[in-house]
Amino acid sequence: MNELEPKLVYGELLTAENDIREGRFQRWLSLIAGLSGVLAGLEVSYEHYRGSYSNRVMYTPVVLSGALAGAGVWGFVNRWAATKLLRAVSVVTMADSVIGFGFHIRGIQRKPGGWRLPIFDIIMGPPIFAPLLFGVGGYLGLIASYLRRDQSTLDYRLPVPTHKGHWAARLGGSHQRIGWKQDIREGRFQKNLAAATVVSAFFSGFEALYSHYKNNFRYKAQWSPIAIAPALMAAGVVSLKNRRAGHTWLPALSALAVIDGGVGFFYHARGVLRRPAGIKKPLYNLIYGPPIFAPLLFAASGFLGLLASLMRREKS
Repeated sequence: MNELEPKLVYGELLTAENDIREGRFQRWLSLIAGLSGVLAGLEVSYEHYRGSYSNRVMYTPVVLSGALAGAGVWGFVNRWAATKLLRAVSVVTMADSVIGFGFHIRGIQRKPGGWRLPIFDIIMGPPIFAPLLFGVGGYLGLIASYLRRDQSTLDYRLPVPTHKGHWAARLGGSHQRIGWKQDIREGRFQKNLAAATVVSAFFSGFEALYSHYKNNFRYKAQWSPIAIAPALMAAGVVSLKNRRAGHTWLPALSALAVIDGGVGFFYHARGVLRRPAGIKKPLYNLIYGPPIFAPLLFAASGFLGLLASLMRREKS
């Protein structure tokens, strides 16, 4: 191996880390948001198939997952798609996830006993927090739409003044106040991502809890997301107040969540293959076997935490 190659790789890693810290990773986060849309869309497609698509609104996340995937991929190669189209699709996706959450609550309420039998009906009813996990892709897409492009694809536009009385604002007819949008553009949103990590870890941990409870915790490994999720939530909460925790405990537990999600994906895929007929009836076994992509949604919580650990703190 050429002795210059390790130096080049190290230099590329430093450049990538610097781009992330300064909010210059719009292209890659757009692509990640699109990938999240694909995974969530596949998950929701067969979950709603189980429900026979009894309500037309059940088609909306399926359609939006495809739209988010398309907007994310297009945003990877096109600035306009990343800042305009992806933003619009992401906002609609997040709104749809909240609406879906309302429908899932209503579905639990309509089961025999309703909320008078909360444990039974939450376990046997529609997955209560699944729609909000679907909104994680929309959240990533929304964040990506406010970021800057990486340095290899910069366009050299003139800086926009922050005060409306500035002479450049009068000439150009526009100005940009310093606020949360500017913080995101400069990579200063660590606390925002830490809070998102807490919320996502709670939702995915709760989903894992009752999903594995249905299986009576047959394998000891099924306890791992139940243990990691609260620890990740605690690290995220502490990171809101403590900068050091955001660069130590948060990335460590986030990496653990990502690894656990990958291991869980292996177990779920194995569970699908071990069903009667196995790979000979892939569609049937994917629909009625363990939710194959659910562990990857748990890993997405860890990804949020890892991303947060690389960001800078908000100016406020």
